[in-house]
Amino acid sequence: MSDEAVLLPEEPVTSLSDYVTRRRGGEAISRARALGPGGTAKEVTLSGLRGRGGGGFPTGRKWSGLRAEPASAGDRYVVCNGAEGEPGTFKDRSILRADPYQVVEGLAIAALAVEARAAYLCVKEKFTEEIARLSVALEEMAAAGLAGDVPISLVVGPDHYLYGEEKGLLQAIEGDAPLPRPLPPYVHGLFATAPQVGWSAHPQAYGVGSGEGASFDGERSNPTVVNNVETLAMVTHILTRGPEWHRGLGTPESPGAMVVTVVGDVRRPAVGEVELGRPLGEVIEELSGGPRAGRRIKAVFSGVANGVVRGDQLDVPMSYEGLAAIGSGLGSAGFIVYDDTADMVAVARLFSRFLYVESCGQCPACKFGTGEITSYLERIEAGVGTDLDVEIIGRRLTTVTDGNRCYLPVEEQEVIASILREFPEDVAAHLEGRPPPPRRYDLAKIEDLRDGVVVVDLRQAAKQPDWTYADDA
Repeated sequence: MSDEAVLLPEEPVTSLSDYVTRRRGGEAISRARALGPGGTAKEVTLSGLRGRGGGGFPTGRKWSGLRAEPASAGDRYVVCNGAEGEPGTFKDRSILRADPYQVVEGLAIAALAVEARAAYLCVKEKFTEEIARLSVALEEMAAAGLAGDVPISLVVGPDHYLYGEEKGLLQAIEGDAPLPRPLPPYVHGLFATAPQVGWSAHPQAYGVGSGEGASFDGERSNPTVVNNVETLAMVTHILTRGPEWHRGLGTPESPGAMVVTVVGDVRRPAVGEVELGRPLGEVIEELSGGPRAGRRIKAVFSGVANGVVRGDQLDVPMSYEGLAAIGSGLGSAGFIVYDDTADMVAVARLFSRFLYVESCGQCPACKFGTGEITSYLERIEAGVGTDLDVEIIGRRLTTVTDGNRCYLPVEEQEVIASILREFPEDVAAHLEGRPPPPRRYDLAKIEDLRDGVVVVDLRQAAKQPDWTYADDA
């Protein structure tokens, strides 16, 4: 693919003039205006684009579904989710650093397609470089008339995993803690005045006035569409190049290319754009150089949201359907690699603890279950576990999702169960008093990744279940 067609240009885009000259900036929003809202949504549908945030839901279908909502539902809103926090992933920040203009243009196109009242671009407060780049891009594009006709607000939120969960994200935009709601955004969107148990109505939109044209009277659900950074960036290129261009890449079920992160036990951590459908092992080898000298890959995880991929399964196609066929998932394509020195009990405990401390506590089965699973994994890792501990973990995994409001406990269920199922020998080694030699395990919650060097957020280890940090005491 040429420099103008990819999400990660070799040289970062430094100004609007650079974006227009080198990346055909502005062509996509012009085409969307010519096509109109319905035509724009149809183009995205024809491209086969699927959401790159992890769920893989067809983007055009999501937009068309929102457009089908009756006028009585209230105003429509669009949100760009840039609150990246999935362990092993550094794709959205890479895109924002390389070219924030393509994201702003994609968000403007989405707002046009669903006829939104306002749009919000959300990132975490710790993403200082990305915030600076976005602020300049928004200002320049608005001045040039390339940010669409809908106001776009930059929203900065906390460094919590659930800030990146779409329902928690809406709460944060409204000024509350990122606690996921029971209902999805297309049912209960931003600033909804329709009743929902446990939440108060918000009578006025953040960053949007209540003058002429405002429609906050009565009970309104205000259906909202949430797309992630990569999805909206790709929308810009689809509108510029046409849906056939996107359909010409990848597979029939997983069209296009995707930005991939590879970290862990590899020669060089890396981020790159890869056509979907290629063998996962080939992608890891190409981007990161493969495992370190003398080692072999034991396990690969796409964040903490999907089942493990064993080292003997690396010929699996890197696609939604390919990874689903082996009981895993593509997720957001943030791959954490472990080699044959890894103790998978320690990895399971690390993942479980992450989900436990990041759980918001609204659903007792989730908070209690992830905490219990973590504690029993700690016992097994310490060499004092028994078969009963393994049995209790199994029971907790079946109930951890009871009444869940978000996907976090499902992640616990999927990833922990897969580790115990696929690596029983590691569990047995601990139960029999012969665990592998100890090694340090840092969850790949990435602070930064540049030139093959990853900086891991070591402070994550100090995070507590109430979202405070032990080192702040």
